Amino acid sequence: MEDWGYSSMTEKNIAITGLGVISPVGKGREDFWAGLREGRPGFRDITLFDTSPFAMKLGGEITAFDPLVYLGKKGVRELDRSTRLICSAAKLALDDARLLISDDNSDAVGVSLGATFGSLHSISQFDRVGLTEGPRYVNPSHFPNTVINSPASQVSIRFGIKGFNTTISNGFCAGLDSLMYAADFLRLRRADAVLAGGVEELCEEMFRGFSLLGCLAGSDGSEPVCCPFDAQRNGVILSEGACLLALEDMHAARKREADIIAIVLGYGSSFDRSTGGDGLLRAITAAMADAGCALDEIDYISSCANSSRELDRTETKVIKRVFQEASRKIPVSSIKSMIGESFSASGSLSLASAVGAIRDGIIPPTANYQVKDPECDLDYVVNEAREKHIRKVLVTASDPYGQNSAVILGQYEEGR
Repeated sequence: MEDWGYSSMTEKNIAITGLGVISPVGKGREDFWAGLREGRPGFRDITLFDTSPFAMKLGGEITAFDPLVYLGKKGVRELDRSTRLICSAAKLALDDARLLISDDNSDAVGVSLGATFGSLHSISQFDRVGLTEGPRYVNPSHFPNTVINSPASQVSIRFGIKGFNTTISNGFCAGLDSLMYAADFLRLRRADAVLAGGVEELCEEMFRGFSLLGCLAGSDGSEPVCCPFDAQRNGVILSEGACLLALEDMHAARKREADIIAIVLGYGSSFDRSTGGDGLLRAITAAMADAGCALDEIDYISSCANSSRELDRTETKVIKRVFQEASRKIPVSSIKSMIGESFSASGSLSLASAVGAIRDGIIPPTANYQVKDPECDLDYVVNEAREKHIRKVLVTASDPYGQNSAVILGQYEEGR
């Protein structure tokens, strides 16, 4: 019997051995990567709810999604959309990593999931019945969907994972922070493998809230376009997605002869409510120090820019402050130009994209770019993918409420 006890030879770097992606531009890692390289738009008229009350009707909706393809019929009926999405992503990630969960290793495997708005629709619908018809008439089988950690818990239940199970709910940064949390467990030898990522579903309650705040592209009556760094940008396009990365202790991954597709080199986070970008600067600096990475070693930056004026401008300034003269030479792109803003899922989707850039040597473009903004003047890989040998990628996330995170991924070199 193979020994799946917690490793005693844990290395600092963490192996990425599998990806599970369900996104508006593709399902599965290869389709997702191909969609990004092709600049495939993930925006379409929303069908999940009635958009007639809103001026904006576009979203990054995942179409042709059938959870039965990934999960079979058993136990799917009562799950909400977020949970169906993330459980499907989990199946893809486990299959991609060839990671079998059994009684021998289940205690050494964990789940770390970013989810912020995932239960919003379920809570709304459950409470609506309770308030209008009375508590006696609610469906008790729907109650578990109202708990914010339900998607993560359902992943563990469905796949027999008995290690730690954690939900992180801090918006844009949740996807990256879930990876950091998982990596800490692996570094501390409290797990051998972790499924880490994020999920968010597109629902009317979230859409209505951001529409009333005037945050959506096209809120002023103009054509809704998601165009990060472009002078014409005027708001975000909301989307949904689910993504999990199979992370493993390096020794454990090598022992089972896993295909290591990339490695986690370092990460950092910082909270700063001011609008000057100091928090993001500190997060990037901490990640660089954790990775032992010099300024000229970053080959590509996977940006968190989402077509909002302030975030795109601030991130550009921070990149210049951190990398100084080298900032002009580092390609920067935002996949949100194609997949939109999916909050807790966005960071994990950016990580998956970065793994693809490392694996295939192709940087996905910043799509929909037309007019240069004098305050956003870096190399944004506009409109067309670019071939480049990539060894290290910086992935960023910055939340409007003050949280900032950064992760550095690297190319795996066997024998090192």
